[in-house]
Formats: sequence, structure tokens, C-alpha cells
Amino acid sequence: MVVLPIFPLPGLTFFPHTLLPLHIFEARYRAMVTDCLARDRRLAVVGLRPGYEATYDAKPEVYAVAGAGEIVRWERLATGRFNILVRGDCRVRIETELPTDTLYRVVRARVLEDAVPQGDGGRLASQTDRVKAACLRLLEAHGQSSREVERALRAATVPGVAADRIASVVIPDPLLRQDMLETLDVGRRLDRLAAALDDLLRQVTS
Repeated sequence: MVVLPIFPLPGLTFFPHTLLPLHIFEARYRAMVTDCLARDRRLAVVGLRPGYEATYDAKPEVYAVAGAGEIVRWERLATGRFNILVRGDCRVRIETELPTDTLYRVVRARVLEDAVPQGDGGRLASQTDRVKAACLRLLEAHGQSSREVERALRAATVPGVAADRIASVVIPDPLLRQDMLETLDVGRRLDRLAAALDDLLRQVTS
């Protein structure tokens, strides 16, 4: 179990193995970043469930699964705001919200590991190659492919890492992104990602 401050954001899914730049301007989250930097620099970024608007200033309902990571770069502005860069390193499941006297919320959470069946390496490698190829085709259709992108895709050889990085970059639907964050079975995550990429390709080429 880990204890983490949470940064709830609408329409955002924070995947492991990705970098997330954030501009921090609300007083409660400026306090959170200040405290994080004085401790271990760790926090969780969690999506807000639909209907959050009515209780945004209090404690709106958040998803149970979030992305957790470490602030690896930060800049405090003259206004007291922050620019930070968070590196995602794991999924967590929020078990309970803890009472606190801080302006921001703190939870106890359990770290979630990828589920990779033993002896399934060949199938996962094939799925990963298929997803990478579909991602390149989609980026090319949008005129966004480059040698740098191709190198980054080739470098992502671990199936779960590749799935998370590609989903973070190319999947626009926040509900689908959250679903992929919650899918621990890497094979199933790759299947869902491949189907989503195929749908996006059909939309572009039809």
C-alpha cells in the first residue's frame, strides 16, 4: 500500500511509462506540489467521473484506478504557480480516502502490476507489432509520422509499455483511455488498442 496525494483532472488519463506536463495554478494544488517537493515528489493523477462539475470545488467522485508517478522537473513561477513534469511509473487502485487537514486530497492506494501470462510471449510480441504498425499508419494519415516517432515505437519493446505509450498519444476518447488504464491483462489491452486504432484509421481513410 502507498499513501499519495491525488490531482483529479477532467478528461485526462495518466499512463505509466509516459511524461505528463502540468501547469499548476489552483491554491490547493500549489500547496500539494509544494508538499510533494518537500517529501518524495510522488503523486497520483486521477480522472474525474462524469458529473463532477457540481462538486468540483469540494470532493468530486474520481475513478478508482489512477496513474502514479514522480515529479521529475519543476519550475516555480513568480506568481506562485508551478510548471511540473510528472513521469508515470505505475497504476494504482484507490482503496480509501484519508482524513487530512490539507487543502488537497490524500488516498491510500494499492499498486497494480501488469498481468502477463507465462508462455505467451510470442503472441504478445505479435500483438505489439500489429499495434505499432497501426499507430504508424494512423500518424502517417494525419501527417504526423517522423523518424523520431518511428525510433520511439521501435524502442518500446515491452508489450505493456508500448500499449500505454501509444494509447496515451493517439486515443482521444477519455472513457476508452480510462478503460485501457484499468485493463491489467496486457494481451487484452493490446487487443482493445488494436481495435481502437483500426476504428480511427477507418475514420481517416473513409
